[in-house]
Amino acid sequence: MARLLKIMARLRRPGDGCPWDLEQTIESIKPNLIEEAYEALDAMESGNRADLAEELGDLLLQIIFQAQIAAEEGTFNFADVAQGISDKLVRRHPHIFGDVKVRDSKDVLRNWDAIKKTEKKVRKSALDGVPKHVPPLHRAYQLQRRAARVNFDWPDIADVFKKLDEEVRELKAAVQRKQRQGIIEELGDLLFSVVNVARFMKVDPAYALERTNAKFVRRFEVVEKEITASGRKLKDCTLAEMDAIWNRVRAADKRA
Repeated sequence: MARLLKIMARLRRPGDGCPWDLEQTIESIKPNLIEEAYEALDAMESGNRADLAEELGDLLLQIIFQAQIAAEEGTFNFADVAQGISDKLVRRHPHIFGDVKVRDSKDVLRNWDAIKKTEKKVRKSALDGVPKHVPPLHRAYQLQRRAARVNFDWPDIADVFKKLDEEVRELKAAVQRKQRQGIIEELGDLLFSVVNVARFMKVDPAYALERTNAKFVRRFEVVEKEITASGRKLKDCTLAEMDAIWNRVRAADKRA
């Protein structure tokens, strides 16, 4: 870690540092942090631990980079970051570093949330603290979880499905009226309701959607491969021809 910090400081050294690194600001490298986080997630999904180690290193670099820029500004440095998270972990694990007794992981989470509330500034809303700069699907999930904590929630899954059906009807009505703004609004409401179903079923909606994305890519590539092998191009095929291959692959998936 000490070597990595020295390398980053050298890259940012005025006068003879790396021109590109010296041009960067906390704002300019913000997209890199997000990109590296997603690449680390891809590596986790692949199961390749060597790739994961590399991507976690790239993600760590972004943290080091941000801390170096902040140190130059005089606001904080990497030691402050490490000290802060170390103190937080000790503080939020009183059953390990103190004399608090817990029965199970549920007690641990309850204590964590209670301690967290004492650390944060007074919030005006139960929804305060949900990050704005996260993928909308994840933000919807977190907003619903926060609302549920104060009992703003459906009694059971049956009511959630009723709401889902209602949103489908409203979207269809907006489509029939050909009202673009209405379609956008109703489509958003429908997606929000789908996320609610996922939350009730304790399923991460982003994870479920990504699995479907991967499934679509795999099946579509089979369609492409078979049509290309026949000496044709997709644009020259009918939907019925492509659907026939798709349905065969889908049926094979169901049997597997």
